[in-house]
Amino acid sequence: MAEKILNYATGKWVPYQDDSLPQYNAVNGDLIGTAGEKGLDFESMLDYARKTGGPALRKMTFQERGRMLKALALHLTTIKKKYYPLSFQTGATKIDSWVDIDGGIGTLFAYASLRKKFPNEPFYVDGEAARLSKEGTFIGHHIMVPKHGVAVHINAFNFPIWGMLEKASVNWLAGVPCVIKASEVTSFLTAAMVKDIVESGILPEGSIQLVTGSGVGILDHLTSQDVATFTGSASTGRKLKSLPNIIENAIPFNMEADSLNAAVLGLDVEPGSEEFDLFVKEVKREMTSKAGQKCTAVRRIIVPESRLEAVRDALTASLQKTTIGDPMVEGVKMGSLVSRDQLLEVQSRLEILKKEQEVVFGGNGHLDLMGGDANKGAFMAPTLFFNSDPFHKHACHTVEAFGPVSTIMPYRTTEDAIELANMGKGSLVSTVCTYDQNIARDYVMGSAAYHGRILILNRESAKESTGHGSPMPLLVHGGPGRAGGGEEMGGVRGVKHYLQRTAIQGHPTMITAITNQYQVGGAQREDDIHPFRKHFEEIQVGDTLITAKHTVTEADITNFANVSGDNFYAHMDATSLEGTIFEGRVAHGYFILSKAAGLFVEAKKGPVLLNYGIDECRFTKPVYPGMTIGVKLTVKEKVDQEKRSEEDIAKGIVRWLVEVYDETNETCALATILTMVRKIDQSS
Repeated sequence: MAEKILNYATGKWVPYQDDSLPQYNAVNGDLIGTAGEKGLDFESMLDYARKTGGPALRKMTFQERGRMLKALALHLTTIKKKYYPLSFQTGATKIDSWVDIDGGIGTLFAYASLRKKFPNEPFYVDGEAARLSKEGTFIGHHIMVPKHGVAVHINAFNFPIWGMLEKASVNWLAGVPCVIKASEVTSFLTAAMVKDIVESGILPEGSIQLVTGSGVGILDHLTSQDVATFTGSASTGRKLKSLPNIIENAIPFNMEADSLNAAVLGLDVEPGSEEFDLFVKEVKREMTSKAGQKCTAVRRIIVPESRLEAVRDALTASLQKTTIGDPMVEGVKMGSLVSRDQLLEVQSRLEILKKEQEVVFGGNGHLDLMGGDANKGAFMAPTLFFNSDPFHKHACHTVEAFGPVSTIMPYRTTEDAIELANMGKGSLVSTVCTYDQNIARDYVMGSAAYHGRILILNRESAKESTGHGSPMPLLVHGGPGRAGGGEEMGGVRGVKHYLQRTAIQGHPTMITAITNQYQVGGAQREDDIHPFRKHFEEIQVGDTLITAKHTVTEADITNFANVSGDNFYAHMDATSLEGTIFEGRVAHGYFILSKAAGLFVEAKKGPVLLNYGIDECRFTKPVYPGMTIGVKLTVKEKVDQEKRSEEDIAKGIVRWLVEVYDETNETCALATILTMVRKIDQSS
């Protein structure tokens, strides 16, 4: 009896009833198991996530959620080898599997590290405060809080691990639980990792659930607090995006669809050059990686008319060296498609493309396999088409064969190349290979509106380039038009998709209390203890030190110039000021900041460990000899830090607002400085 790939719902593994979906080994056709979801109560699953997983995650701060991701990534790293044999059954080679498995875990690590961009709070303060009144007693700000819903991720078959983790890592950091609707073709691999995630106990209960079958109807139960994401074909995505419930409840729907991505060879690139070889290597890799089953794969190869024959010959020669077969056999460079059904789908698309263009390599001919079963497996050869008139023969710009299939086409000018690339009506990624900065700039400016990401490839970037087909956690993955119009990942940007931005208005003191960030004009607390004598736990946002004052002299200016070497004329030559804004020799801005530090710093050893840096600094009014300055030093924000080891000092970062004012009480300079401050409890 075939193994049942169970669903994980409402905190337990749940079998399904009949009507199961078979999953086959893509290499030899053997039955792996069956999946399904009949009998699942989607409404209960979503309600469980909202009432159990959501509250638990929202209680955690960004720092805690980030450390949770790190712990999960470390745990999965120790057991990742167990997923490779399962991945091989999807037709993926070792390198393909590395991208999926290690790449997915790497995304967890990336978002764990991203916690440093967020406060040690359950919420995020977005942007700067807005002054809404003349006297400054009424201001506005924006906060972003986790949505009180669940993220439903509808994933594609090609990346069973990465597709799950690149989405889930973002919603977990944001404080939102998720339901994974894995592809019913490869959910056996997703389920294996979900089982290990659940058993690790690292995530709060209700943070993750899994549907291994088709999941039809799950979107009907979403509410306005939920988020839906989709990865797959553009046609399916459009159908889901237009479901009545999605439209009626204005449910955010992030769509990442397969697209007709282009790679362009610059007019400057000659055969035999480094860029020429890099271009051929990149295109070949993108045609054969994952057997071409990538939403980012190169589908259109756009080359100068005069280089067409050279590129075609070089690419054909490279494709001929591609060994196809069982991924577990040493020397195999390309595995199979994910299933026989997918093979038939790709072959049907080949027939459409053949009506307008010529096959120059591959097609549906004989295959020499290294292992695997040609009759039961889902193997096909890389196929290269030639389109002689791409401005009038449009099939290559509209029809995608989701396999190792691409079309080479000529162009004459950079403007032509841009137009051809844009005829795909929106893609996830495009590459331009050039060593000419003007060509690169022209291409980017002309095509950026049509592509979610652009790789500029040349000899200087190639050594460390992650390549055309690799979405990176800190950069957006998505694209306009046919590509779905959505964005995934993108660092902080991706997290914000799961947060609600809300404008708050009120007195600066009230906004300070809500945000835990000091707002200018808010209440400032003074006491007899210098704030630099306080440990991290003792410091409160709004604590303020008003310093003694100092009268600036010409000797101050001269001495600072001698020490710093800054002899700018406005500081040193009163005879050169005609036509400037200055009334006389003006004190250096950095002298004002340095003197401010001299006024507010507590010299004796205490909890402050070091000056951590300056976030921002502005000099708002000239300071002349004879003017008297003072400083207001106010705690602006506290950022907790975790100990890196048992021996590490328990500490946090304090952000201070430094306001330098003169004898008329006008502000001369504003800065935000950071200090590292020791905690009381060294064991924490």
